[in-house]
Amino acid sequence: MGQSVAFFIFVLFCMKFVWPPVIAALHERQKKIADGLDAATRATRDLELAQDKVGHQLREAKAQAAEIIEQAKKRGTQIVEEAREQAVIEADRVKAQARTEIELELNGVKDALRAQLGSLAVNGAEKILGATIDQNAHAELVNKLAAEI
Repeated sequence: MGQSVAFFIFVLFCMKFVWPPVIAALHERQKKIADGLDAATRATRDLELAQDKVGHQLREAKAQAAEIIEQAKKRGTQIVEEAREQAVIEADRVKAQARTEIELELNGVKDALRAQLGSLAVNGAEKILGATIDQNAHAELVNKLAAEI
């Protein structure tokens, strides 16, 4: 019976002084473990959100890069077309200038031929008439004849 009383006093002492700190330590440890699990869950969720965000940003960057490439292609095509148009305009200008020069040379050749023909006509008339014709006196007549030819 003495052992029973001693055991009972020991149990009461343990319940009063030993178990509360042990129970508190267990509850605190349980709370830390739960907090750690919650933090791990939050970290996992944050990681998934960050991966989704990175994936979204990567898709946006790819779309922007594709758009920039498409714009560069369009601009390249536009530059080629503008260069082609400028080349056509320049070619037309050169052609027109060449035509003008040819026309001027042709007119010069025609005038030279008219003058030579007028001179030949005067010489022929001199021979036919057998007399000398004063070319200065009859310059107007030669010019009219050249204009008619």
